[in-house]
Amino acid sequence: MAEQDAQLKVQTLAEAFAQAGSAAAEAASAAKDSAKLVELASAAPVVRLVDTVLLEAVARRASDIHVEAFERDVNIRYRIDGRCYQVAQPPKSLALAISSRLKVLANLDVAESRLPQDGRILLTVKDRPIDLRISTLPTVYGESIVMRVLDRGALNMTLGDLGMDAAMQQTIEQIIARPHGMLLVTGPTGAGKTTTLYCCLAKRNTPEVKLITTEDPVEYDIEGLVQVAINPKIQLSFATALRSILRHDPDVIMVGEIRDQETAQVAVQAALTGHLVFSTLHTNDAPGAVTRLLDMGLEPFLVTSTVSGVLAQRLVRRLCPSCRAPYDATPEDLAALHLTADQLTQPLMKPVGCEACSGIGFKGRSGAYEFLEMSEALRPLIIERASVEEIRAKAREEGMRSLREDGIAKVLAGVTTVGEMIRETQDYE
Repeated sequence: MAEQDAQLKVQTLAEAFAQAGSAAAEAASAAKDSAKLVELASAAPVVRLVDTVLLEAVARRASDIHVEAFERDVNIRYRIDGRCYQVAQPPKSLALAISSRLKVLANLDVAESRLPQDGRILLTVKDRPIDLRISTLPTVYGESIVMRVLDRGALNMTLGDLGMDAAMQQTIEQIIARPHGMLLVTGPTGAGKTTTLYCCLAKRNTPEVKLITTEDPVEYDIEGLVQVAINPKIQLSFATALRSILRHDPDVIMVGEIRDQETAQVAVQAALTGHLVFSTLHTNDAPGAVTRLLDMGLEPFLVTSTVSGVLAQRLVRRLCPSCRAPYDATPEDLAALHLTADQLTQPLMKPVGCEACSGIGFKGRSGAYEFLEMSEALRPLIIERASVEEIRAKAREEGMRSLREDGIAKVLAGVTTVGEMIRETQDYE
């Protein structure tokens, strides 16, 4: 797509669908002719329709755009702050026109609808570079298309913008400043782990420091970082890439994910030999990351020697500051917060919805965190292969705040709601 004018007035989706309807009439005859498909995709109404869908997604801060073909119509949904919202349901006659236009923008084969395809669309919206990673999937009623919206503006975030308290941020910054060791970030897919690691890398991204990352895939191209994309088709795995990275004189290494014993062993070896290593694991909480490494076959003394800290995180939606409203807590709210009515000193906040948040009531997300710092008290437990419960109990004695407790703190501060806190955190009490 050509660069968009910053002052471009975005049409409503309904108007765009109405204008594109006439162009869709040619879709049936064009279905098997790539030249006609390209011509259909270049028709002015179709171009305006797709441009509107993409621009609206950026304006509404969507992280993903879903275009799904069904028997009678097409669903267009945006994922905003982790939740999907249906924004339009154009007629089925527009399905081919929309998919063809998106394939043209991403330089994909417009005539191929039987196999999945992956591509990339680069936009500039209001002087902001936007990267769309597009993936097509053949279904029984046509092609399903999902586009991940990567806004390079997110790269300007710092650890202070993520929502962690000052003491935790200071401890993590001290670990980041060390010459060697390992910082692990854990949580499910979509919990913001990669964003946290990018913020850590940004703290060390200076000409004096050599930083290399290995990712699957590389989400953002960042100046100053040497970034390696994993490619399983040619046997380029995290472990394989990491071995080669160690011969490139790095100071700081980011491993996208520790998935297996081989990757874990090479990452630990890198941390032992004077490198600072950042990586992620899929575990529910911070203490679970320690036992996961032991289950992968690492020796306990290697874990205690290399792991400096483990950060578990979730994302909760932030209440829109322009329209949030106070309300009196219900007995269910108090039970979830582990408080009595007398202990609650201020009203809780609820979403309302306004123009600033597109009527959703939430705008943006904040992290809920649990940070385990490797300490002298924890090391003997890990050497003895203690259970997750024992490690958690000792960490709590030393002041570790659980994910649920951090979520409760954000509810009481008016950042989010009780429902969001319950949905995203787990109570281990």
